[in-house]
Amino acid sequence: MLIVSSVMTAYLTSLFGNTVDNSKTESLQENITIFTILIGIVSAGIVSPIYEEIFYCGFIYRWLRTRVNMIWAIVISSLIFTFAYFPTINAMPVNFISGIVFAWAYERTGSVVPGMICSRCV
Repeated sequence: MLIVSSVMTAYLTSLFGNTVDNSKTESLQENITIFTILIGIVSAGIVSPIYEEIFYCGFIYRWLRTRVNMIWAIVISSLIFTFAYFPTINAMPVNFISGIVFAWAYERTGSVVPGMICSRCV
């Protein structure tokens, strides 16, 4: 569901001129070595899911959940997660949807592990 909604969202935003190019990927594409590939894999595939889920679901969402109802906590934590990626505007709609799914998974399981696993799908 997350992959399908992410692809659909990326396609719909491309209709309004939103492209997949961004300054982060441009700088990486200029200096491709085995070292930069390994750094990218470790960073995006291991480190990011762990710290993002601990911070956004384990801390931010849980804190919001004690102050507002579940729906508002999910929306607000997803918005915070989305705006953390601000310079990469093309990824923001997908990040918002992902934030909703990850917060909902945390709500259902009480664990950040499902979000860590799901975040590697997108």
